Amino acid sequence: MHNEGHPGRRVLSLGALTRRPHGRRARELDYAVLGVRATGPEPAPDAGVCEIAVLRMRADGVVTREFNTLIRPRSPVTWRERNGIGRSDVIGAPTAADVVPALTELLSGAVVAGHGLAAASRFLGTDFQPHGLPGGLPGLCTLRTLRSQLDLTEYSLARASYTLNRRWPIARHSALGEVRACARLLAELLRNAPRELHYVGSEPVRSVVPEPGTRNGTPEGSLRLKVRTSPRGSLSEPAVRESVGELATWPYRWRRLELDPALCAGAFGEDDRAAAIRDAELRDAGRRLLAAGAAATGALAATGAARALVRRIH
Repeated sequence: MHNEGHPGRRVLSLGALTRRPHGRRARELDYAVLGVRATGPEPAPDAGVCEIAVLRMRADGVVTREFNTLIRPRSPVTWRERNGIGRSDVIGAPTAADVVPALTELLSGAVVAGHGLAAASRFLGTDFQPHGLPGGLPGLCTLRTLRSQLDLTEYSLARASYTLNRRWPIARHSALGEVRACARLLAELLRNAPRELHYVGSEPVRSVVPEPGTRNGTPEGSLRLKVRTSPRGSLSEPAVRESVGELATWPYRWRRLELDPALCAGAFGEDDRAAAIRDAELRDAGRRLLAAGAAATGALAATGAARALVRRIH
């Protein structure tokens, strides 16, 4: 098992969205939607990030910045059947260390979001944090959030997008295609919720952006980013957009009781789903008992006070 960050401090601390009035109002926050492509399923000496994308947006879907580049990994490029990236694609691309200042600025002051964010967090920890990316950033996994809040048959980014907004993600095998689809789902999630959503987790903070160093005698601030040009995963749309697009109205699929996001990780098979639902029902029953007990205690206290008043009068 790999840690979700540098041994000293995890890069992301995963929070959650809830319909209960706790934490920060989710529509008042900024979000940095993150996507990575790597040369393997988990960080390893022969597996690292080969593409990264970040879409910075407001909760209403207004995009303030997009960032996307291929990354020259620390090991040979493999796993092309999954990432669509070949060895020649990353020639001339920046390294993970090169993009840390820009990445730090993009994530600063925002909740970092992503579909299956725990895996991306592990790659941030192994590839970027050793070069200065700060730890302890607030995170929100849209995969766990959808499982917690909505009753769907499938929760993959592609299937959830089509079910909820009738759109298949474009170039979803690329990091940029992934973050655009995820950003739309997140903005629609905040808009369509039956009650206002609140974010429970670490508070977004402004990070100190590390000073760019030099690479081969050239200031890193002057380096060129490199985007996909191969047919699979490339996007013909402009690199910067004003919004995630027109937000759809979702069909009513919200759960009556929201599930614990911590129980919505992993494969989330039928047994996992049933266990999470039972947990939500037990927690709801416990809250009802506490509320009934508090009401009974209040009634007894009121009765006692009334009797004492009557005795004083007489």
